[in-house]
Amino acid sequence: MSPRFARRVLRLFGWQVQGEIPESVRKFIIIAAPHTSWWDFPLGLLARAAVGRMIYFLGKAALFKPPLGWIMRRLGGYPVDRTKRTKMVEQVVELYRIHDDFAIALAPEGTRRRVSAFRTGFYYIATGARIPIICVRFDYQQRVVNFGLPFYPTGDKDRDLETLWKHFAGVRGKRPGKGIAA
Repeated sequence: MSPRFARRVLRLFGWQVQGEIPESVRKFIIIAAPHTSWWDFPLGLLARAAVGRMIYFLGKAALFKPPLGWIMRRLGGYPVDRTKRTKMVEQVVELYRIHDDFAIALAPEGTRRRVSAFRTGFYYIATGARIPIICVRFDYQQRVVNFGLPFYPTGDKDRDLETLWKHFAGVRGKRPGKGIAA
């Protein structure tokens, strides 16, 4: 789907995309929040098309089982088995190492339920792969998908996570009682 067509579809539903991913940034990880509804997935696919970049995504393994698992893979998904300790961070860092252009998006909340903190796997992926983090807000109140500027981790995990957390403050997801409690 072309970026122009994706933006038209979003406009048809009253949405717009703000921000962009600089062309010079060839490897990055996206954290998209708040994640409160299954509607975030098609919205994310349209936003991905609107910015014109191939961005893969991580999703729970159950989504990749038959009969629809092949669709999830075709859309760019990588399954994550959350029931096992699988060294996922190291596996994803290796994907960044072997590709010249590579990006993954994930929901740092790790669930559509209410959370008070992000899971930190994305941070360890970013620091291990030496790539920036791009925050993407799904603001259902304003009907805007906002791509923030690339954030390069400093190595001070607590300070960096606080900075990233603040990026999502006040943003309302489709179901405001769920997702991040910012």
